[in-house]
Amino acid sequence: TMTIHNEKNIVEVHVRSGVYSSDTIFDYSTGYIATRLFSRKACFIMKINKKYIPELEQIGRLAFERKTMKTVYTPNNVWVQFQSGHSVFGDIKEWLLYGRSIERLCAGLPLYE
Repeated sequence: TMTIHNEKNIVEVHVRSGVYSSDTIFDYSTGYIATRLFSRKACFIMKINKKYIPELEQIGRLAFERKTMKTVYTPNNVWVQFQSGHSVFGDIKEWLLYGRSIERLCAGLPLYE
């Protein structure tokens, strides 16, 4: 499911698929995306790259297209592959950078940037 909070510049995406369940936050205010993978008990954070990630205003339109016209092709599908590397636990400096919504999603988990 996807929830768009225009007033907060945030998009929440919840995937419920057993072992592969995840929550993702696109925080356009801070310019970061965080994905919490429940099976790994970890959070992956990346900077929003406008070349690949649609603007907030486009996401609603793309979701509507996908839902109502499943046969319509859109080139704005986003696939991300994370490579495990050095992890840190978020401290005050990171949470100020990533924002409150990402802090709520990832607090207490290892962060991979």
